[in-house]
Amino acid sequence: MSEQSKPLQVVVLVSGSGSLLQALIDDGAHGKVYEIVAVGADRECTGLERATLAGIPTFTVETRHFPERSQWDAALADAIERAFSDADDDLDLAALTGGDVAARQLVVSAGFMKILGAQTLSRHTVINTHPALLPSFPGAHGVRDALAHGVKVTGTTCHVVDAGVDTGPIIDQRVVDVRADDDEESLHERIKVEERTMLVDVVRGFARGWSINGRTVSINE
Repeated sequence: MSEQSKPLQVVVLVSGSGSLLQALIDDGAHGKVYEIVAVGADRECTGLERATLAGIPTFTVETRHFPERSQWDAALADAIERAFSDADDDLDLAALTGGDVAARQLVVSAGFMKILGAQTLSRHTVINTHPALLPSFPGAHGVRDALAHGVKVTGTTCHVVDAGVDTGPIIDQRVVDVRADDDEESLHERIKVEERTMLVDVVRGFARGWSINGRTVSINE
């Protein structure tokens, strides 16, 4: 098996229930075209329990243990790097150049409720999902803001994480109609269905290889 045909190594970051993580675990491509090598969190949460049940290694890096946010970010970047290093048996890194190694590793922010800093973002490619059609309604209340604005359609976006809040290059988007009787909870539940499917599709695509040029993300056919 060639290095390119080996599974993409994925570290998933969670803060809550881990429903997006579970979608990746349950995907038939998991363990074949991509493999979750670790699940990290900023607190104890159900997402870590899901990982343990699936036999996936976990780690926790809590902000309260660090006096400065930058120190927490550096520790998180180190923990992610160790997780990939521990999975070296699945990927012969000695046979690859630095760029090739990075192209076989991906960090997925799946409901991770912390803003990532320069250390993590400079050392790892990170993708995230957001429950709105970016660039509209960024931030923590995308569903609520879309409803308040009276939009007729909203949806979910998968994007590369950069230094801003939901400002990175867009990878994929899925549209969800807003119904007349929707409240924040009912709309968010329908968005989550599309979000899970989209994330699985994106990670499968990234397993084939990708490139980022400015705001354009290209996934290999």
